[in-house]
Amino acid sequence: MEKQTLISAVATELPEHEMEDTACNELFYERTETEYRLAIRAAAEQVSGFLKNTKKPFSGIKPAALLAEFDNIRFDDPLPDYKSLFEEVNALYIKHATAFHLPQYIAHLNCPVVIPALAAEVIISAINSSQDTYDQSAGGTFMERRLIDWTGQQIGYDSQCDGVFTGGGSQSNMMGLLLARDHYALTYLDHNIKLQGHPANANRFRIFVSEKAHFSNQKNASLMGLGEQAIVKVATDDRFRMDATLLEQAIHHEIENGNIPIAIVATAGTTDFGNIDPLQDITRIAGQFNLWVHVDAAYGCGLLLSEKYRYLLNGIELADSITIDYHKSFFQPISSSAFLVKNKLHLNIIRHHADYLNPKEQDYDELPAQINKSITQSTRRFDALKLWFTLRLLGKQKLGWYTDRIIDTTEEAACMIEASAHFELLSHSDLGVLVFRYLPQQASAIDTCAMNQHIKQTMFFNGEVLVASTRVNGRFYLKFTILNPLTTIQHIQNILTIIKKHGKDYEQRHLVAAKS
Repeated sequence: MEKQTLISAVATELPEHEMEDTACNELFYERTETEYRLAIRAAAEQVSGFLKNTKKPFSGIKPAALLAEFDNIRFDDPLPDYKSLFEEVNALYIKHATAFHLPQYIAHLNCPVVIPALAAEVIISAINSSQDTYDQSAGGTFMERRLIDWTGQQIGYDSQCDGVFTGGGSQSNMMGLLLARDHYALTYLDHNIKLQGHPANANRFRIFVSEKAHFSNQKNASLMGLGEQAIVKVATDDRFRMDATLLEQAIHHEIENGNIPIAIVATAGTTDFGNIDPLQDITRIAGQFNLWVHVDAAYGCGLLLSEKYRYLLNGIELADSITIDYHKSFFQPISSSAFLVKNKLHLNIIRHHADYLNPKEQDYDELPAQINKSITQSTRRFDALKLWFTLRLLGKQKLGWYTDRIIDTTEEAACMIEASAHFELLSHSDLGVLVFRYLPQQASAIDTCAMNQHIKQTMFFNGEVLVASTRVNGRFYLKFTILNPLTTIQHIQNILTIIKKHGKDYEQRHLVAAKS
């Protein structure tokens, strides 16, 4: 039933004094339940079409060609019906959308999602609760809190832990650095940064990270007014994990130079290599210098689900704060992330009271307010419901099996790449990231970096395979990020065959050009 027909049908059923309500027929309320069901059903059909019709991870369309299709869009001219709307969205978005669920997508930290979480999305968007206060969320408040408590238990925290769902890993990492900074100032300088701003010596604060840590550390230090100068990069070992010996040396060096170490950020699952810093050594060193430890486990948090590989996170329970991205390793739709602290009292550092929302005199044991734990979001979506649906229907064990399968496939793929004369593998992975490059087979004069750039771009615009890339010591490498339990070693073999084909084609053309 098209939009105009639906409006007429609904209007004829209403008493005359309520006919004016039909002017608001697009609003979600009791009189538009029929239209809501039709719209949701039509949207579900578009998703079904995406699954049925998408055979490659990308259409291959060039940015200029896609941009040209937007030239005739005029928001002042509404479309006549849902049919026209979905046709437009399909042409502009759906048929060109990257298909993360296909095994040929092996590029970035985008996981396939589980169906229970998609069902939750329907409820989340329609009811539209806000998680900042109890009177806007009610049961949602306690669902989120239970999931934070559950996550803390998996980490190894006790009942004193707490946390909040966030918009993503970068936001959670910022919360970790902010608490580290303010806690240091309060504890050792008797200075309240929230009220008084930076102390005079804040320009000497130093935060230690691996040279392979996420770039959000630099951005967050800048946003916090410490500047990127506050970030001290520590070199890594042969598996690209923070070298604990060099960390200790770096701390001593900064102290000798008159600077003030305040925190260490350990990475549990680096973006480029999927490897985990030595958490036990790092927390031991932090204890010697009274430093805050934040663990960026945005990627590696999936190990919390695994009995087989959980030991890789040993020591995480000693951290002061932790970043978790369920939308990377728990198979959740974007966004679904969290920030946790070992000691819930530390969250008081960021609490701010507003009379209209969370007044100071309110009893927060009786009327809880999650906004007391958040720094950048007041109105906040009920993303926790997706994880609730997932755990209640699938359970930790099933998700852990997915995680184990991904890690096992990655190790098998690493051995395959390492054994081939066509490739150079830089490192095995604790999780699912492999950095490697195709090597010239005949012509030593071939620019290996240019050849691998060509391979990646050719596959992308063919739409056949999507891989990522990075630079290590100035050299260009291809990167597999395996986050799909449906990806098999046969898929990996096929992708490597395609890479070799494009590499050989590139090399042959350059050999011919060199002879002519």
